[in-house]
Amino acid sequence: MGPAAGAEAEAEAPAGRVLSAPRLVAAAREELGAGRRWRLPAGRALQLAGEVLAVAVGLKPALLYDCSAAGPAELRQYLARLREAGLTPRRLHLLGMEGSALLLHPGLAQRRLAAVLRAHPAPFMDVSAGQRYPALCGPVEAEAIRNHLAALLAHLGAVEATATGPVSSSEVVPAGWNLCTIVGVLLGYPAAYTFAMEEGAENCLALTPLRVFTVQASCPRIRDGLMVQIYSFSIPESLCAELKEVLDAWCDELKEAFTAQSDFVDLRISSEVVSLPAVAL
Repeated sequence: MGPAAGAEAEAEAPAGRVLSAPRLVAAAREELGAGRRWRLPAGRALQLAGEVLAVAVGLKPALLYDCSAAGPAELRQYLARLREAGLTPRRLHLLGMEGSALLLHPGLAQRRLAAVLRAHPAPFMDVSAGQRYPALCGPVEAEAIRNHLAALLAHLGAVEATATGPVSSSEVVPAGWNLCTIVGVLLGYPAAYTFAMEEGAENCLALTPLRVFTVQASCPRIRDGLMVQIYSFSIPESLCAELKEVLDAWCDELKEAFTAQSDFVDLRISSEVVSLPAVAL
């Protein structure tokens, strides 16, 4: 996929039964917001259900949960409710990492980590505040990130070997890891941001042209006309040419995964260039 290209693909209408949208909304509100004044909007609840389904059917390896302060116990209950509603028949894994909660497709997440470990050049974009422009990571920095990814892969492999039940869970201690990079890899982005942690979370992306890629697909199983955002990530426009092969491979893999499922239709991949006064990672 060229850096400025969009793509569309279609699949046949899903064979599975249509789910109850009110039931999915109730599951989110009751399990993720119980006992709180906060009330998840119905539209966001359906989006969340769609994002969980996208992980379950293998359209992306992971979902970073950020809707509320719900912990692992509440998330497990929420997933149990989704299973009762017929949404996620496949086994999933909840990974806790320094206060963050990620929902993983176990096999796909491990394959993604293994693929990045093999990739050359390493798909890590250094946006440290101390440098003038974004650049691909050098070999020393890339090797340090690979060591952290290898440790995470070993952790997930050990968990997978003993996992039982529809939802497994584990906690990993990310000693010295750049979570921005690790999470970016787990979420399935073709290239992940990294930065020198001793400089803090500041970066050099302010007013830098960024190509923002967005992937959406319709999920009529949940509600007719519901467009679910499956991916949203950015790559500095100046690095798109260097990463063209990586982007093209990512796009091809996504299209292949899309044709292998029947819960989503009308895949849409688009991109646009933006420049922002500040970028938070």
